[in-house]
Amino acid sequence: MKNIFIYIVLLWSAFTFAQNEQLAQYYYDKGDFEKAKVSYEQLLSGSPSNSQYFLRAVDCYQQLQQFDIAQKAIQERYNRYKQGIFLVELGYNFQLQKNESKAKEYYEQAIEKIRANPNDVYGIGNSFEKKVLLEYALKSYQTAMEIQPNYNFNFQIGMLYGQLGKTDLMIDLLLTESYQNPQNANLIQTQLSRFMNGEADNTAFKDAMRKALILKTQKDQDVFWNHYLSWFYVQQKEFGKAFIQEKAIYKREPESLMSIVNLSQFALNEDDTETASEILNFILLNTKDLDLLIQTNARLMEIKIAKAQEKDYPAIDTELQQLLTTYEITPFTLSLQIIQAHFVAFNLKKPEEGKTIIKKALELNLNDYQQADAKMELGDILLLEEKFNQALIYYSQIQLDLKNDVMSHEASLKAAKTSYYKTDFEWALKQFKELKSANTQLIANDALEYFLLINDNTVADSTQTALKQFAKGDFLMYQNKKQEAIAQFQGILKTFKGQEIEAVTMLRLGKIYESLVDYSSALSQYQQIIDHHSDGIYVDEALFFSAEIYNDELKETEKAKPLYEKIIFNHQDSIYFVDARKKYRQLRGDTNL
Repeated sequence: MKNIFIYIVLLWSAFTFAQNEQLAQYYYDKGDFEKAKVSYEQLLSGSPSNSQYFLRAVDCYQQLQQFDIAQKAIQERYNRYKQGIFLVELGYNFQLQKNESKAKEYYEQAIEKIRANPNDVYGIGNSFEKKVLLEYALKSYQTAMEIQPNYNFNFQIGMLYGQLGKTDLMIDLLLTESYQNPQNANLIQTQLSRFMNGEADNTAFKDAMRKALILKTQKDQDVFWNHYLSWFYVQQKEFGKAFIQEKAIYKREPESLMSIVNLSQFALNEDDTETASEILNFILLNTKDLDLLIQTNARLMEIKIAKAQEKDYPAIDTELQQLLTTYEITPFTLSLQIIQAHFVAFNLKKPEEGKTIIKKALELNLNDYQQADAKMELGDILLLEEKFNQALIYYSQIQLDLKNDVMSHEASLKAAKTSYYKTDFEWALKQFKELKSANTQLIANDALEYFLLINDNTVADSTQTALKQFAKGDFLMYQNKKQEAIAQFQGILKTFKGQEIEAVTMLRLGKIYESLVDYSSALSQYQQIIDHHSDGIYVDEALFFSAEIYNDELKETEKAKPLYEKIIFNHQDSIYFVDARKKYRQLRGDTNL
């Protein structure tokens, strides 16, 4: 019993101590330094050797301008422990009082501590960094490396150069450190990426990085620098330039195509289909690996189908049949079979043939994920045929078979959209609400879009009359019936003019016209949103889509520039903000592309 009592007392003491620490932190974060000071002094009395409590108490003294109390406490601490970090604290205490000469005296004493014992650099250097005394932090690390040449603080020194604005020195040192100690390369690249892609305009830094890397590839024939330059171009989404580097690497190291395969995926993820196609064709010419050949052909076919006009369909149909004849109907060619089924059903308007292809695929010896892929496509084709309940059965099977998997979330999204197409808005809204917090950002964004659409238009019209008409238009788009969808959305604009549904209807029409390469009509729809719904949630999309048409399709960059600019200055919370800023800087001539 005595032991149990002691255990309870100790547990209660630990709990109380943790609560006191949280309370001290709360006062400190709130800026109530008088109460925080008292709390940290109490914590310190119970744990006098705790440096964190001591430094927080000193900080409170300084915030309250009780510099004499702080000095006395720090001096006593230094006399007891003789640690160099307290010399930095003493110096900083004088600096806060504008006594620069006295502050410098203690800072130099801290540096001398490192000369006497280089191990002290870890605490002293870190202390200088925390107080943003960057020059002294730099001197600390440099002094330690002079005394102990086997010490390596190149990363810390490089980062300090960057913070001090000495970017050329930073880049040179960090690139050299990457080469000499490749195990540090990923950490260094992460930090360099932060400098390149920060909120500030870092064009000069990017240009300096580019020049430094090109110079190193010219001076040193080591493929390490080609890898590094390829990484740099990927960061800038310049996939064509990255491909040039990857081809140079492959010529010297033809053992693996993995880096080039990954690059093709990066390009696809950013919708750079032109570069992706070039890379994929290179892979086809340079591999005999069956899996890679099938995977590459599948991606190329997806690109071709996405770009195809109706006149191209017969050639694509023939090519798909030839590929499946060449590689045969096996579990290994499932991706090609699914692409063929989708193309036949959605593009050639032969859903029965599409279902036959998928049902034959499901008879193969497939693993769980392959079965889910095939069932997802079968559900999609059934939905195309307006067999909503049958489609939901297949989506539900995927959700049950692969719980908490990305594919399960995708199936849930498709099930929610099916309910939406059926105009079962109450059930769809519940599903979209849950999916808003999905781990996959694309699924979460899609779910949020539909949640807002249903919610906003239900509030505006409790009968949901306009929303039902809109869902029908969306379903026609899903069925790839673009002309019928246009007629449906145009009818909504006439019937529900000036109502909540108007802006999003214009947005839908704009995207359909874009897919039909009717850029004039698309721009007209987007302009109406900009002119008449400037305070709505779709204006940033209208601005961005218009800018993209002018920039990428019509090559009228002077018209694109002010549209990107409006997103930058008026819509910082837009998901298009980062891309708009990058495109705007390119058009303004900030980068050497």
